[in-house]
Amino acid sequence: MPDVIEEEIRHVLAGQGSSRTADQLCDYTLEQQNEAIEANGIKPAVSSSYVPVCQKTVTYIVAAVLINGDDEVLMIQEAKPSCKGKWYLPAGRVEPHENLIDATRREVLEETGLLMEPKSLIMVECASGSWFRFVMTGIVIGGSLKTPDQANQESLQAAWVREVTSLPLRSSDIFTLIQKGRDYMSKVNGPWHSSVLPVEKQHDKLYLRLIICIKKKATNRLHVLMSEKTTLHLPICEINPSKNLHSTLHRFMVEIFGEGIPQHKPHGLLSVEFSGQGEGDGVCLTLLISFRPALEEVSISGKYIWHELPQLLAETLANRLPRNMSVCLNVVR
Repeated sequence: MPDVIEEEIRHVLAGQGSSRTADQLCDYTLEQQNEAIEANGIKPAVSSSYVPVCQKTVTYIVAAVLINGDDEVLMIQEAKPSCKGKWYLPAGRVEPHENLIDATRREVLEETGLLMEPKSLIMVECASGSWFRFVMTGIVIGGSLKTPDQANQESLQAAWVREVTSLPLRSSDIFTLIQKGRDYMSKVNGPWHSSVLPVEKQHDKLYLRLIICIKKKATNRLHVLMSEKTTLHLPICEINPSKNLHSTLHRFMVEIFGEGIPQHKPHGLLSVEFSGQGEGDGVCLTLLISFRPALEEVSISGKYIWHELPQLLAETLANRLPRNMSVCLNVVR
């Protein structure tokens, strides 16, 4: 069975997502989280039977950061009454039964007139546990730039802009996204992760999968955490849609390691799984975490064990620990 875990990690590291279904392997469900909240005399903010439904109970946004050879950013002038005339990145809500890559292509075409080929996720943002923005970069492969005489309800026009700060902006939150796109394209402060695109895989809930790694002092070998709650698998929890994602992560880590969680670092995402098909419009984010203390110094309180990775796989995983080697996860407070 450890061979299955190792193969799962290889799939994730290769940008293919997991070959296993999170719905059947969840270690810490929303029902269990609510029971813990109720035990403290607090009424849960969301029902244990919560189902993510696109544009109803969960919001998925896509945004595109496209940069040309002159270091200009593709921008659109908004047509929406609430921000008409302001400028922003091509972005919008994912529609029901639509995957993230198709949604990104559609938004760019509708708002700019250009055909985009997504190349990689560069950031995933979340606010509470039910609002997610998936930011991609890519290349223009066709179309023609929308001019003011082609204005419609999608946008008034599009333009390549070098100095974005010279424009009246809908929001300054795009500065971070643009800088991340520029850094990714130019590979400054390298090395950087290679292409990581969303994997089309159906999930009925919102999930967070963890690849937690640690070194054993006695051997200097890298180990990963496995759950023994059902069949052996990587730890998975259900994301609480009413909580900050950091809060969900902390509660899950306490469930595994107890209240005194040793020093650790969440690095970023290795994969994003989403399809937009099925009973629920769920997502599964695979987050890479490393512990600073040695394995011998970390105790486990739940039904989990450490598994030593073979050398080659350990080296591949260790290569993803440095900055920019995983997709940035930005939790908006």
